[in-house]
Parts: sequence; C-alpha cells; structure tokens
Amino acid sequence: MTPTAEPAQGNHRATYREVLAEPRFRLLFSTRTVAITADALRITTFSVLVFSATGSALLSALAFGIGFIPQLFGSLLLGSLADRLPPRALITGGYALTCAAALLLALVRMPVAASLGVVALVALATPVFHGASSRLVAQSLEGDAYVLGRSLNNIAASGAQLFGLALGGAVVAVLGPHRALAVSAALYLGCALAIHIRLPRLQPGEFGGTPGSARGDGGAVRASLHGAGLLLRGHTVRRLMLAQWLPPAFVAGAEGLIVAYAGGRHFAPGWYAVLMGCLPVGMLVGDLLVGRLLRPPTRERLVVPLIALMGLPLVGFAAEPGVGVSSCLLLLCGFGFAYGLGLQRPFLDALPQDGQGQAFGLLGSGSMTLQGVGPVCFGSVAAGIGTGGAIALAGGAAALTAGWILTWHLPTSPVPVPNCSTGSENGTEQHACSSPAQ
Repeated sequence: MTPTAEPAQGNHRATYREVLAEPRFRLLFSTRTVAITADALRITTFSVLVFSATGSALLSALAFGIGFIPQLFGSLLLGSLADRLPPRALITGGYALTCAAALLLALVRMPVAASLGVVALVALATPVFHGASSRLVAQSLEGDAYVLGRSLNNIAASGAQLFGLALGGAVVAVLGPHRALAVSAALYLGCALAIHIRLPRLQPGEFGGTPGSARGDGGAVRASLHGAGLLLRGHTVRRLMLAQWLPPAFVAGAEGLIVAYAGGRHFAPGWYAVLMGCLPVGMLVGDLLVGRLLRPPTRERLVVPLIALMGLPLVGFAAEPGVGVSSCLLLLCGFGFAYGLGLQRPFLDALPQDGQGQAFGLLGSGSMTLQGVGPVCFGSVAAGIGTGGAIALAGGAAALTAGWILTWHLPTSPVPVPNCSTGSENGTEQHACSSPAQ
C-alpha cells in the first residue's frame, strides 16, 4: 500500500495516550465499549430465550443473527441521515431505541416472529447512528491519531464481545433471560444518557451536515440510495471497502467450522472454545503491536503481508492438525487482522466530506452481512470436502485477496480539486480539498 498522507504527517506516530486525551473520542469510545458488551449480552440472551420457548435450534440461530443482515438494507435506505442530522440526537436516539427494544423483549411476552421483527427493525437503524459516531471520531482525531483510535476501538470491541458473552452466561444463570435482557437495556440507557449529557450539541457547520438536503433530494431513502451508489461506483472507495470486507468474511467462514472440526477430530470437550478464543486473542495482540509500534507508512506497506498472514495459516488445516498446532494457526490468523489499520487513512482520504457518515455505516453493515454469509457458504462446502478442507479453502481465498490488493496502484498524494461534491468519481480527489479530519 502506498501512503496517501503528506510526508510530515505520514511519519508521525501517535500514542494511545494522545488519542484518549481527546474528550469527544473518549466519550464515544467508552459508550461504544459498554454498548458492545450490552449487544453481546442481548444477542446471546435473546437466542437462549427463543430456544427455551421453541426448542428449535434453527430459530435460536436465527435469533442470534437476525440483528446483522438487516443492517445492510438500513445502510442503503437510511444511510444518508448519518450525514444530515445532528450527531448527538442520532447517537442518543440509537442507544435509546436499542434500550427500548431490549426492554420490550424483557417485559412483553410476544410471539417469536414478533420478537424477531423487533430486533430486525432496530438493526435497520443501527448503521445510521454508528455512521454518525464514526464520522465524529474521524473529525475529532487527526492523522495517525485517527488510525490509533480505530485500533483502540478494535481492541475494545474484541474484549467487550468476550466479556459480554461471559456476562451473558452468568446473568442468565442467576437472573434468567428476561431479567438479563433488562440488564442490557439498562446498559444502553446509560450510554444514551452519557451521550445526551456530555456530547455538545453541534451546529451544522461543525459536523458537516446539511439539514433538509435529504428532503430536497426527494427524501432520505432516495438520497441514501443515491449516496451509496456514488460511493460504490467510485473506484478507490469500492476497492478499499472490498479489501475490508472480503478477508474477514473468509475467516468468518472458517471460524464457523471450528466447532465441527473439533468434533470431527474428537478433541476433548471444551477445546472448541479454546480454539475459538485464539482468533480474538490474536486480533488483540496484532492491533496492539501493529498500532503502537509501527509507523504509519510501515503499517500501510504491511497490508498485503498481514492479509496473507490471515489466510495462509488456515491452509494448514488441510492437514487436519491437532489442538496445539490448530491453536497456533488460529493465533497467527487473528494477528493478521491488524492489516485493517493500514487501510484506515487511505479509506478516510478517499471519502467525500459530506458522505463520511454513510460510508462508515455502509462499511460496517456490509462487513457484518458478509461475515454472516461466509459461514453458510463454507459450511455448505464442508459437506463435500470435510471441515479441514473447507477451512483451508477459506484461508486460500483470503490469501488470494492479498494478491489482488498487491496489483493496486494508489496515488502517492491527494490531488486538490476546486469542488468536493459527492458526485465525483474520484473519491481521493474529493477528500483532498476538504480535510474533514482536521
């Protein structure tokens, strides 16, 4: 990868202390970490609730994943609102909406179909307030501090998910699923109050929004579809999104087969959980080391090797290794996820100023959708070639993505243009004259 920032800024290595010293980021970071914990608690508890009511493994799995796939449709249909409405109202409203949904599931006995519908409706709105939050982070942190901010978010997200899953099991055992959902609602409410009280009410010029423009373009849905089309038609933005979507989707396909692989190899009970834990541990270590120790140009040059590191260890599962070797392979794979840090600045540089919120929402929702599709695809393949072969195939696909990225030829610096309109085909030039992160 070729650095896209100016040399003076590109060589500066920020610190986590600098990033956490920014009050706005610190608020968004802390509330998002709590919300991810609440997400994990709510998702697992809702899945348990559905299974206890129906006894159906299929409906329980659907309850676990129903909050993911609708996010892509929400991003396509409502994503423009992340750039056009005040961020404090959006983020507060998002947490309040999720709180209300969790409370509704906790207090009201509804048919399973209605419960699934409630979760799916909330998922439609998720990309809007996540996009608004990511946009504020990009505007609050400059240069390498923005990349380290993303690194901190990744580290906290992995830790919060693990903690939320563990908390879910403990709270359900002690309080039962309905009260556990009420606990998640209380966590969401705390996030909403923190944002409403501590995040200042930003004026349109301060967050780049253009209130009313969605209506002027024929409504929020039409504006969102138009904006998503412009983003995906831009060559640079589309490539950078695919680079952040595809490798995690392939690895998720492999991850979804770990339980079956452990069972097929007759590993001792509980070892599948150890294997599954190796990936997030590797991710935590990779983000910490690559984010803190390497300079920005070095991170961007290591994008291709790190993606290869995600995929190639998984190819080793073709030999159906034992527990020890499998654990090491998965740790190496998780470490490779740090490649995403090298794409953060190029991606931000490629975005138009008045489309950042929608772009971040589309990036997150597209990634979640593909990570939900990956296990289904490779699970189907495993029926024919075995779990070890399917995991190896997923790793090979990730490695091929690294080869594709190696063929890119990105510009070495942004080229200024007089107009930064959303409709330009060259996303890098659009951002060059707007510098939203500053």
